[in-house]
Amino acid sequence: MGTAALGWGTEAPDQPLKPMRFERRELRPDDVAIRITYAGICHSDLHQCRNDWGNSRYPVIPGHEIVGVVTAVGPEVARHRVGDTVAVGTIVDSCLRCQECHDGWEQFCLNGSTYTYNGIDKVDGSITKGGYSDHIVVREHFVFATPDGLDPARTAPLLCAGITSWSPLRQHPEHVGPGKKFAVAGLGGLGHLGVKFAAALGAEVTMITTSPEKAADARSLGAHDVIVSRDKEQMKAARNRFDFILDTIPVAHDVQPYLGLLRRAGRMVIVGAIEPLPSIHGGLLITNNRAIGGSGVGGVPETQEMLEFCARHQLYPEVETVRMDQVNEAYERLLMNDVRYRFVIDMSTLETPPA
Repeated sequence: MGTAALGWGTEAPDQPLKPMRFERRELRPDDVAIRITYAGICHSDLHQCRNDWGNSRYPVIPGHEIVGVVTAVGPEVARHRVGDTVAVGTIVDSCLRCQECHDGWEQFCLNGSTYTYNGIDKVDGSITKGGYSDHIVVREHFVFATPDGLDPARTAPLLCAGITSWSPLRQHPEHVGPGKKFAVAGLGGLGHLGVKFAAALGAEVTMITTSPEKAADARSLGAHDVIVSRDKEQMKAARNRFDFILDTIPVAHDVQPYLGLLRRAGRMVIVGAIEPLPSIHGGLLITNNRAIGGSGVGGVPETQEMLEFCARHQLYPEVETVRMDQVNEAYERLLMNDVRYRFVIDMSTLETPPA
């Protein structure tokens, strides 16, 4: 028998989210039980609820940007205690035996990682339920300590948007830091954190955007310069300029104009577009020894490192806090890009009846 839980989810792709009661598992020896205080809204949540990727298992209770307080621990738990403020990200289990897990890349587990929601539990085969709920039970290895001084009300989006932007910077430290020219393509949930991270690491940061009206905002976030990608003269003037481009554009797009902006041995990493891209002229890669790659969230060591970096620098995503009963409205606004730049649900409103 498990424990009763309350969350918000959906039973079909064409239905809104609504309150749902379900069951969480009992504590296993290496489990941590967490009362959820804040849950970020990720675009992936919307995709899963609406079955945009064709793999949703209903009912879906989304949420993989989670902050909460430990309420109980299993007898084998050593790193967390009752009362600790902790966080949970996009995965809640992996084999912890394969080479990828040993190397701290648990999200690429060769035996398959378990997603925080819409995944299959490795022990009992149940479908995982996410953070739009009152509590969650997670294997200790995948529970992160939140450093002292980190504001829990603004931390949740770091567990997906944050680590997705942070990981490629740590994978390519030779291209990010003092004296390096760094660009971010796309100013949204991922892009605005890419700007903040790169600036905090000491790089000279340029925002590349299709929207001239975003220039002031980009500068306020830490960008030193702004290029409007639709302006051919601006793009021409920036050819061969950048050591690194973080491409956060969330839809299919032509990457060739951006590749032309890379200097010798420059790197471009895609973190936003999870769909086929137009073809690339090989000459753009051969010229200047350029390279293009991808990056998907981050493993446990990188995520903990990122949280500690954010605490030291008091670096946070820009968030708008919403009540639980506003989640369907938030989804519609998300579709219209009407958020600056991430929604966070105050889970103390979970049981508050709609007005």
